Amino acid sequence: MQLRFLILQLPRVLVASPAGLVLAARMYYAVRTGRKPGVYQTWDECKEQVYQFSSAKYKKFATEEEAWAFVNSGNSAGPKSESKSDSCHEEKVENLIGSKRPHQESSSSSDEEECKRGKYTETSSVPLIEKTAFTYMGDSAVVYTDGCCSCNGRKKARAGIGVYWGPGHPLNISDRLSGRQTNQRAEIQAACRAIAQAKSQNIRKLVLYTDSMFTINGITKWIHSWSANEWKLSTGKKVINKRDFKKLKKLTEGMDIKWIHIPGHAGFPGNEAADGLAREGARKPEK
Repeated sequence: MQLRFLILQLPRVLVASPAGLVLAARMYYAVRTGRKPGVYQTWDECKEQVYQFSSAKYKKFATEEEAWAFVNSGNSAGPKSESKSDSCHEEKVENLIGSKRPHQESSSSSDEEECKRGKYTETSSVPLIEKTAFTYMGDSAVVYTDGCCSCNGRKKARAGIGVYWGPGHPLNISDRLSGRQTNQRAEIQAACRAIAQAKSQNIRKLVLYTDSMFTINGITKWIHSWSANEWKLSTGKKVINKRDFKKLKKLTEGMDIKWIHIPGHAGFPGNEAADGLAREGARKPEK
């Protein structure tokens, strides 16, 4: 049992060989241009996104951070789409979100202004709600967050955020994302909104469900090395979503948050509800 536990903790996978099961290094498959850009953990998943896709760009990496850097690199025109019309369809990657930004980081002054304000009309105008109105896991309140972006990586991108506390809950949020319209920003900002709401309700223990492993890894793992490395990746490139993650980190102070990854579009009611709120928010005009 102890050996099995140790194996599970290693960044390795068991593979079959003539000598039996052996440990092999886990690889990450980055799709920069394909049906659904992102980072995948198996070749079969990667192949689904690039096989017979015109001008597909993909590469294998030994670390997840390097894979994300590849996905987020490239020109600002954004990934190609299979859509034959000018209208864009939903570009949300279900497991690991990896999408190119429609604008350069230096143009995101509106993001900086939003971070400086640090205020939300939703939290300031809603009075304290009865504790019984929340769902709990132990003594922690439960919330689902999601972000989406149609035409992700393009000039006509429209991103929305969704926060779901329960059926008809007064704190549920369906809003258009302010600033740069990208999927990754929407996911991070949805988590920011949920945590800000929890604080406004004097909730300090939170279980936050999200289908964005990028957000979870960013706030629980990568942010420590980023901040120690002047907000640069191991490749030397700047962290694109620096302002968003700094904002999220600030909000988590004084909070006990359990981050749980939930597969997107897998039929989980809370996640589906948050996804619906995010999609509805993306259709609203930008504030």
